Amino acid sequence: MKPTFKFSLLFLVVTMSALHVHAQFKLNAKSIKAATSAAKAVTLSDDEVAGYAKEYMVWMDENNPVAPPDDELAQRLAKLTNGLESHDGLALNFKVYLVKDVNAFACADGSVRVCAGLMQVMDDNEVLGVIGHEIGHVKNKDSKDAFRTALLTSALKDGAGSQGGAAGTLSDSKLGELGEAVANSSFSRTQESAADSYGYDLLKEKEVNPWYMATAFESLAKQSEGGEKASTMQRLMSSHPDTEKRVKAMSEKATKDGFERPNK
Repeated sequence: MKPTFKFSLLFLVVTMSALHVHAQFKLNAKSIKAATSAAKAVTLSDDEVAGYAKEYMVWMDENNPVAPPDDELAQRLAKLTNGLESHDGLALNFKVYLVKDVNAFACADGSVRVCAGLMQVMDDNEVLGVIGHEIGHVKNKDSKDAFRTALLTSALKDGAGSQGGAAGTLSDSKLGELGEAVANSSFSRTQESAADSYGYDLLKEKEVNPWYMATAFESLAKQSEGGEKASTMQRLMSSHPDTEKRVKAMSEKATKDGFERPNK
């Protein structure tokens, strides 16, 4: 049986107990070596990156438990994302993974995946803020740039990279290796802050109090309280902007814009 890894691109991952969800994301464990100079020289167009991202997401959806359309969480997500499939010039698609991770992520092809664990600790407005954050990474091409880097440092380094050209279809093992590289990627504080602001603006566009962007971060922070969860959160926070600072930035922005903190 292949080992599993906690998968985090954009938000903090914390495991939690749940009755109907599975273990963490499945990623094929492959050792990741340093990229070769040839791999670094590979030039991938945006369309090529998007093509690989789509292939990768097909693999992810096949190897993780996707909530069926009649699942309560799938219906909840469909309601929240109604009208967002074509948003801000992007082609987006949304699914729920029935895994325990308190997480959400977006890929360069416009795929946005939200974990059951996150939906169970946040209300609808907070989940929508998180989704907005993920869309922000797609819009700002952060997801595409991170995916390109993962391709050049893992899946392509022994294939097209050594030949100086674009690779063809990735093998299952390469997709697994790519998954681990993507999982280990992170965004800069500037990129995360920009994505936070995008989520904030999406809430305003949907006529939702943007204070929920701040309370979403507060919900994440609560998952770090006590014992093993706390130590896990501390390790994961090293690759993310400080949660308290993000709460402060979003709450100050909402207050400046004339919004009051919602009663939860």
